[in-house]
Amino acid sequence: MAKARERYICSSCGAQTSQWMGRCPRCQEWNTLQATAAEPRNGKTKSGNRPIPLANAPDDVLSSFKCGLNALDNILGDGLHKGASILIGGEPGIGKSTLILQMAGGVAANGMPVLYASGEEGLAQIRARAERLGALTGNLAAISTSRLEDVLQALEAEPPALLILDSIQTIASSEVEGLPGNVSQVRASTAALLEKCRELGVALVIVGHVTKDGSIAGPRLLEHMVDTVISLEGDRRQSYSMLRVFKNRFGPNEDLLVLRMKTRGLEVVEDPSTFFLNERDPALSGASLVMALDGRKPFVVETQALVTRSYFPMPKRTAVGFDVNRLHLLLAVMEKRLKLNFSQVDIYAKVGGGFILKEPGLDLALVAAILSSYYDLALPEKAIFWGEVDLNGQIRPAAGHDRRISQAVKLGFSPIVSSGPGANDMGGSLAGLRRGLFGRGGNGDRD
Repeated sequence: MAKARERYICSSCGAQTSQWMGRCPRCQEWNTLQATAAEPRNGKTKSGNRPIPLANAPDDVLSSFKCGLNALDNILGDGLHKGASILIGGEPGIGKSTLILQMAGGVAANGMPVLYASGEEGLAQIRARAERLGALTGNLAAISTSRLEDVLQALEAEPPALLILDSIQTIASSEVEGLPGNVSQVRASTAALLEKCRELGVALVIVGHVTKDGSIAGPRLLEHMVDTVISLEGDRRQSYSMLRVFKNRFGPNEDLLVLRMKTRGLEVVEDPSTFFLNERDPALSGASLVMALDGRKPFVVETQALVTRSYFPMPKRTAVGFDVNRLHLLLAVMEKRLKLNFSQVDIYAKVGGGFILKEPGLDLALVAAILSSYYDLALPEKAIFWGEVDLNGQIRPAAGHDRRISQAVKLGFSPIVSSGPGANDMGGSLAGLRRGLFGRGGNGDRD
């Protein structure tokens, strides 16, 4: 039989703690905590929840309501759903608190009650930010606490349409051992909030901290427990960030929004197709354009390369915005198939605008930028590239070719260098690409 644990209950306000204290942490009264036996956690309890035939289960879909940002409503699946949960992660200062307060203001402006629970900021700070964002309405209530019991009590007293918790790593339950933010506390607090919000039909938005490698801190189970996982990415020193959807039970997955920070909060960039091409000089060598595809939206990004003489025993290879191993692979293919010699040069390559790309379609644009810098010749101003380069130096089609072609034609890019219908594949190989762009064949020497 499990050992019964002692709990200390305040005779004045009813607060519970796992250890005795001379002063109640809630009402600040002295000598009011009294010991009482708590039920063992693994004790047998009866539940009214019974299985039913799936054919007899209700077939109604969770009703939804708008959050005030039309583009965000679309990728979430027609807005916020009652009883559903959303986890938002991102680096400090990237705009998480701004985004969720805008969501809270948009829902409250539509006449629906919202509860904003913060364990990081005081009420005065939240009010000042809400005033700046224009989100201060009578339907928006806030509580500043790091106790899970306070949030659950406020949730049960007057159930809102939307509960926002900022952040889960600052919340702790008195029934769980450990400090706020540890694995046990995060798991227990999230489970309790999810269960209560589903019971009351309350939409839940949880903010989560991230580790230094960009993943959401805490147990991996946290991402499996919620319905939607959203990440804000980018450089916090820049004016824009990218909202990426990693998991979505109500809408499209792997979708992307580009957000720009303004005085009144984050603003959605409606057409990000050429947003990352500001102040580009097409007369310079070592730069190429790629029609990238992230999620369902194609957009144009500049890739840059610098090939310069090396003064080190081992030439340097640097990649920003993509995996450096990808650069090593492409350089090996170019040396083998184009008979180029990179042993005496440093090569630096990056994706412009602070963007991070992982898709195979980036290969061809990187090759074009490296060749442009190697020969010190600028590429055609409206040329655009995408395609996967295999180990034989052949150019293969990239996913979403039709969408990329359509967007490239719409924006007036030419030539369109890729592999697939409607594009100029220049022979379908790296040798054909070099010959078509720079008029060079054979040995690859600079001339």
